[in-house]
Amino acid sequence: MEDDRLLRGHGRYTDDIGEGALECVFVRSPYAHARITSIDVTAARDLPGVVAVYTAADLPFGDRDLPLLIPHPNLTHGRTQRCLASEVVRYAGEAVAFVVAESRYVAEDAAELAQVDYEPMPVVITPEAALRAEHLVHDDVPGNVAAEMLQEAGDVDGAMAQAPHRLKLRLRYERGAANPMEARAVWARWSEAEHKLTIYDSTQSPTSIRGGLAVLFGLPESNVEVIAPDVGGGFGPKIMLFYPDELLVPFAAMQLGRPVKWTEDRQEHFTAVNQERGQVHEVEVGFDDDGRLLALSDDFIHDGGAYTPYGIILPIISAAQLPGPYRIPNYRVRFRDLYTNAQATSPYRGAGRPHACFVMERTLDAIASELKLERVEVRRRNLIQPDAFPYEVGVLWQDGNMTVYDSGNYPELLDRAVKLLGPKPEGENVGMGIAAYVEGTGVGPYEGAHVQVLVSGKVMAATGNPNQGQAHATVWAQVVADELGVDVKDVEITSGDTRRMPWGIGTFASRSAVLVGNAMHAGARMVAEKAKKIAADHLEADPADIELAGGRAFVKGSPDKGMPLGAVAVLSNPVRYAFGGGTEAATQFAGRSRPGPPLPDGEQPGLEATGYYSPPGSTWASGCHAAYVRVDPRTFRLEILKYVVVHDCGRVINPLVLQGQIEGGVAQGIGGAFYERLAYDDDGQLRNASFMEFLMPYATEVPPIEIDHIETPSPLNPLGVKGAGEAGVIPVGAVLASAIEDALGVPITEMPLSPLKLFELSQAGC
Repeated sequence: MEDDRLLRGHGRYTDDIGEGALECVFVRSPYAHARITSIDVTAARDLPGVVAVYTAADLPFGDRDLPLLIPHPNLTHGRTQRCLASEVVRYAGEAVAFVVAESRYVAEDAAELAQVDYEPMPVVITPEAALRAEHLVHDDVPGNVAAEMLQEAGDVDGAMAQAPHRLKLRLRYERGAANPMEARAVWARWSEAEHKLTIYDSTQSPTSIRGGLAVLFGLPESNVEVIAPDVGGGFGPKIMLFYPDELLVPFAAMQLGRPVKWTEDRQEHFTAVNQERGQVHEVEVGFDDDGRLLALSDDFIHDGGAYTPYGIILPIISAAQLPGPYRIPNYRVRFRDLYTNAQATSPYRGAGRPHACFVMERTLDAIASELKLERVEVRRRNLIQPDAFPYEVGVLWQDGNMTVYDSGNYPELLDRAVKLLGPKPEGENVGMGIAAYVEGTGVGPYEGAHVQVLVSGKVMAATGNPNQGQAHATVWAQVVADELGVDVKDVEITSGDTRRMPWGIGTFASRSAVLVGNAMHAGARMVAEKAKKIAADHLEADPADIELAGGRAFVKGSPDKGMPLGAVAVLSNPVRYAFGGGTEAATQFAGRSRPGPPLPDGEQPGLEATGYYSPPGSTWASGCHAAYVRVDPRTFRLEILKYVVVHDCGRVINPLVLQGQIEGGVAQGIGGAFYERLAYDDDGQLRNASFMEFLMPYATEVPPIEIDHIETPSPLNPLGVKGAGEAGVIPVGAVLASAIEDALGVPITEMPLSPLKLFELSQAGC
């Protein structure tokens, strides 16, 4: 539904909105850790064309810490940044001042005139350095430990002691960055006459932005409008609440009485937007002679960055999803979330899952190597069987409940992937990699959708959940059209606009199809039931005998005895219309038109309804990826010869959209595994903060991806669907590590890789 408009360049993004807006630039710290001794913005303020320059001292909320979004009892030392730093900066790129000018050019010049004196402090840039605690990121956080959490299912020590075989592994996953096509942007306008604040924001959660700004500025929520227009990719970092700009841009608009706009440049995105992935795992595993898991203990550290605005969701997800689709009768996991002098971490596509999958799959490959068994067979022997669902893992999930897999058929995923992969290509330095995974999706608490049939017969449906390129307008239109019996082209979806639907949570964690899809289903079903009652009354039939199809309501078995759905919309309103496609059709009943009884309790006029869906628990998608790769022994460049995916996301709504989700995820996974390394130096400076140095895979590096599906519908929601947004990216690092190790015969214990890293590993192996 969206493709034609977007591919023809008719999209409307936040930066497209002008209306004479003032433009902004941040003054950002060049140091990763330093004490601010003075800030002088006099010269910046005096530059012609500059309208305002704000420091923390100029803000009524300048001394207020930004929200800690998801508190947790184990997060004993949570810390969040302020809109503008005034005492200490803790990562290179942290905002110190905010310049508003008549143009971006003037604002850039003024930012360079700001005089900020810094006293550099020792930098902690890796989680290993944070753990040593020779220097502290926050003076009041002992050992740099923001949180520590230990969970155990079964008797790990007892089972480990009795295990015939034991192995220890150290596995490392470095930071990664999302880098969507569109960087972040905010535009705001204040209407003094209406006392109304309007914001356009490239965010994944406009409803949450609305609520937070209403509280901060003391406004009724109805006086704050937040719209996420077309957004050129989110992938997680745009779910953060709040970045400083999301408060400062509307504040400046209110103060100055003019629209204000800020658009992030690419370097800012590299150095000031949240990242993810950094973890170091110490694993011990016990297993029997057949390679069956008996016990697994994992102790890992998580790079939380300079602040913890998103709480400890990421390491909790890693801890819960590390067992994957495998049965581990005795499992213990401990993590420590550590502060470092880098950007804060929050979810990025995969959100704790790729590292967990990497650890589990590397462990299984190590077991296979130790016992001289086939890697596929070791996996097959440890998979949870189809008759074991619902299956409880024994540790907590991100929603605070126990991790419980709702449905699946993991052996079939593995068998299909092996069959789809086929025989190994001929040639030297060719390796096979395989990895299975699960993906917790559809996390609550809720989403809503408003569905309305117009008198034209067209259908309007709205949700607060925005679109980031996932084809929401197509998928949700299908759900509504199926329920109302109309053509999918007659359904128009509005998303991410609090003016149309003020309530909701956001698009993240592979939750939109599950929550919004079922909310659309609920709203459309209520409209359908209302339509059947109205049509039955006027067709003198039983509502149970009314059918909706082809844009009409008619008596089953008598398609001629019916009326257009638009006419039903007219009849749903006691006040008749004078114009409209459905009006003429409704007049045939005018002769026996009557006021009728009052509306039933709780029912509203109009052929419309608002549906909500709150899940009883997360749904668990799953899959298996496999690949053949060739590694050039001279250049150590990687060539992916074949890549296959077998996936289960429950009932499939739209196969083409699902294919795009998986292909995009695999491409992003390939980038994160072999190209997209963030090169920080010991001073905390990101040395490759541009696309000149930060490599991303082209179409030449991403092979055609062969995809197959199975469907094990979720029993937890009416549609039987599970999420699919992160499935493509989760196992890619594990698959490529397995394949490269097979091709070169050298252990692969870290991600991402590169030709240089493979050369160094091969030399060490010699």
